[in-house]
Amino acid sequence: MVSSRAKSRDLLPVRDERFAGRGFLDFARKDTVASLLVYGGAIVAATGALRNLWSDGLSARRTRGRRAESPPLHIAAGLGLTVAGFLLPPVASRAKRITSKLDEVMPEWEFNEVHSLHIDAPPDIVFDAVRNVRANEITLFHTLTWIRRFGRELPESILNARDHEPLLDVATRTGFEWLANDPPRELVVGTCLIGPDRRAYGAVNFVVTPEGRGSRVTTETRVHAKDAHARRRFAVYWRIIYPGSALIRRMWLRAVRERATGSATLSSAE
Repeated sequence: MVSSRAKSRDLLPVRDERFAGRGFLDFARKDTVASLLVYGGAIVAATGALRNLWSDGLSARRTRGRRAESPPLHIAAGLGLTVAGFLLPPVASRAKRITSKLDEVMPEWEFNEVHSLHIDAPPDIVFDAVRNVRANEITLFHTLTWIRRFGRELPESILNARDHEPLLDVATRTGFEWLANDPPRELVVGTCLIGPDRRAYGAVNFVVTPEGRGSRVTTETRVHAKDAHARRRFAVYWRIIYPGSALIRRMWLRAVRERATGSATLSSAE
């Protein structure tokens, strides 16, 4: 596995010529910044609305019959930031060189996130932990997926996973498909996100590589949308779920670490 610095050089940005030379806009279209704009703007607008209601209440008690003041400027500013976060166009990227199974199955994408963690266990044990970790081992998994499905009782899926079997088995039995399974190095699963014609398709991998006396496990999520309408539609969804998605990925890797180090300890004891 190449280093993170080398890997970053392998990601070749595909710039929209309308924004060529405008470095800030290229930066602002990153998923994290767009999501911050969405939530930051919502918080600013909500805070302004609450302050306005509180001010109106005081004014009504002090001066009956006086015309209510117009909403403060920061409500409009907050809403503007949220809308801007939704509308910022994503930056398309492609793998300049094929270095993983994920590069093979999805060499181009517009949305992605990457998380990585060192684990003090050999690659085969870490890969086995990735393969077998369950939903109840991932901190906040059930809480965050409950929020994501708005508390609805849905059929079993990765958003409503039971604890009796590995989470990847639940996923690949209820909507995801295996795209690669190359133990003890990498596995990839994918699913259609928009339309039966795969107008937007997502893939997730876990890569395990030796690192020092242990291993490094890295997970990356990529989404490729075929047309502008699908990109705009998915961008709204992605920027809403991005903070929770990132937290789930981090907690997922920690659950893998707990399972792997526990297995490694048992193996050494034997």
